[in-house]
Amino acid sequence: MGSSSSFRAFGAILHRFSHGFSSKCPNSFGLQRNVLLSINLSSSSTVSKFCPSYLCENKKYSRRYLQVRKIWTFSPVCMGRRSSKIAGRKGAQDAKKAKLYSRIGKEVVSAVKKWGPNPISNTALAAILEKAKELDVPKEILDRNIKKASEKGQEAYIEKIYEVYGYGGASMVVEVSTDKINRSVAAVREVVKDYGGKMADPGSVMFKFRRVRVVNVKVTNVDKDQLLAIALDAGAEDVIEPPIYEDDTEVDRLESYYKIVSSSENYTAILSKLREEGIHFEPDNGSELLPLTAIEVDDEAMELNKELMSKLLELDDVDAVYTDQQ
Repeated sequence: MGSSSSFRAFGAILHRFSHGFSSKCPNSFGLQRNVLLSINLSSSSTVSKFCPSYLCENKKYSRRYLQVRKIWTFSPVCMGRRSSKIAGRKGAQDAKKAKLYSRIGKEVVSAVKKWGPNPISNTALAAILEKAKELDVPKEILDRNIKKASEKGQEAYIEKIYEVYGYGGASMVVEVSTDKINRSVAAVREVVKDYGGKMADPGSVMFKFRRVRVVNVKVTNVDKDQLLAIALDAGAEDVIEPPIYEDDTEVDRLESYYKIVSSSENYTAILSKLREEGIHFEPDNGSELLPLTAIEVDDEAMELNKELMSKLLELDDVDAVYTDQQ
């Protein structure tokens, strides 16, 4: 009798594992991803797989694009909103640093492939190494990529730009540095398609942005008025305050950054002035794109665009993704 009860209890546990735990976490049924599927509703096999009966009866949906959302049946980890934001911020910081190291590494490889590994005779490599020093790029990363450049079969990296339409009228610019063009374009196209974006023709998005040099200063490192006076006196074009969201906590605001916008000509002077004033800062990795006009989108479009950008940034060949989403 006891043995039979134990087997039934164990079977119940297995059943719960296979069907997912019921959770009181309000976000247990969050959207995992958004995929656009082209569905021909005249096909009975396709209809039975993807189409609810109330849509299938309506012929106007035939051969339309339907938005299908894949949903978790249980939440792997139920974190509070605050914990999620901390994890998200740390993850974003780590990803940003990884992309920076990757981009500098690619620049090193390209410079060494063209003009050799000696920074004395290779002025391009010397400039990259100096920039890497400013950005606190570890020496082992630089040494590894100098060695990588001399390996047989390693090609120089080529920079490419892809333009993308997102949700809600927002646009994106994807900067790529790759040693295999066909691989990079295929990967970018696949992500854009899978996450509901659309590839744009060259030039149809870039005109909405301008290229600038940027210095990021943490809000806790300086008084706003002091920073504005120092930056403008050194030749900055503007100082952009960090965005404020309704659900931001005090810690969120303290972890945000002012963005000093500058031309290439005045960039070095601004860095020198900040050092002189004892203000800690984070320089850019060469340049950034800023939108000429920010586009306001609804909450759903904003989250879908963030997901698309996040997935693009996961690609090894992608160095940066910019958007005009507000």
